[in-house]
Amino acid sequence: MTENPNQPREYDAVLGGESQLPLAAAVLGGIPGVKIRLASPIVEAKIAALSEALKYGDPGLDLIIGALQDESIAVKFAAFALLKDRDEPNLKGQLQNYLPIFDFDVITVDAKGKESSRHRDYAHFFPEDLGNLVVLEMVYIPGGTFIMGSPPTKKRREEYESPQHQVTVPPFYAGKYPITQAQWQAVMGNNPSRFKGEKRPVENVSWDDAVEFCGKLSQTTGKKYRLLSEAEWEYGCRAGTTTPFHFGETITPDLVNYHARYDYPYAFGPKGLSSTQTIDVGSYPPNAFGLYDMHGNVEEWCSDRWCENYNGAPTDGSSRETGTKFTFNNRVHRGGSWNLHAFFCRSADRKFYSADGMWCDRGFRVAVSNFT
Repeated sequence: MTENPNQPREYDAVLGGESQLPLAAAVLGGIPGVKIRLASPIVEAKIAALSEALKYGDPGLDLIIGALQDESIAVKFAAFALLKDRDEPNLKGQLQNYLPIFDFDVITVDAKGKESSRHRDYAHFFPEDLGNLVVLEMVYIPGGTFIMGSPPTKKRREEYESPQHQVTVPPFYAGKYPITQAQWQAVMGNNPSRFKGEKRPVENVSWDDAVEFCGKLSQTTGKKYRLLSEAEWEYGCRAGTTTPFHFGETITPDLVNYHARYDYPYAFGPKGLSSTQTIDVGSYPPNAFGLYDMHGNVEEWCSDRWCENYNGAPTDGSSRETGTKFTFNNRVHRGGSWNLHAFFCRSADRKFYSADGMWCDRGFRVAVSNFT
């Protein structure tokens, strides 16, 4: 006799007469139990129910799809996370109906820079209309825990990348690309960049300028835009990887816009011609989160004050506002640029510059966390 998945199992407890479900309570099994927990006002209970729903085939899948319409953004993204890697027909269309998504290839290379794997992935984003057909695309970055910094065994690592430490980053949205010149023009009404091009990243902007941009963007949109913290930046760049680059052990001029001088490859990466300027954002493949240009093109300002190491650094993904050795006017920037060698484009590499300084290889991307 075939077991009915909608009936309680032998050791399932049946829900009593409580009007609100405690998070750790035993509940009715099967699909009825999942439905009861999805009706709970407790977000954590709903998320736990979604994972349980996967056990019940198509009826459970339908409940997860329905949760994409939940009023809680946390529940929506829990459902999205469960569905995004499944291959059922028309499932992608269901996701697109409730949460805008985009497709991309995720590429990994070996230590010689040869492509070793490629797979198709997609991520959620929301478009921010800046007017005059200029759109800022903000990509959802799921929360998680990672090891920040680099170990002593990594080639040419610097002491200020240590000590390695565990950081838990809450979910947030990050710019799909560094802020472009068109986006800067739409918000600020000017273009300070040396290398002109609407789709090129804005550069020649100081940390102070970037913060001013975030303030004006926030006033216009009603959302609290800001710079990424240093921890958010590295977490977003790594996208689950532990290698020096999100591509793998090295990078190549076919994947990143950087200064590929012939005598400065990384690991066993190939030699190549040096870049001499910025290029359009999104010209190369993104990482597994769907973020482009995290290595090279322009360095990116972060919100943090500079500190010479990670001793005492926040472990919750927040911005560090205390520093030592250097003056408090120095701010962190990350990611390497068209003007820097591969070594400086690593996920763990970090540098600093005066908050009022500007250069033609330095830009920024924005973040927002106030989900509605």
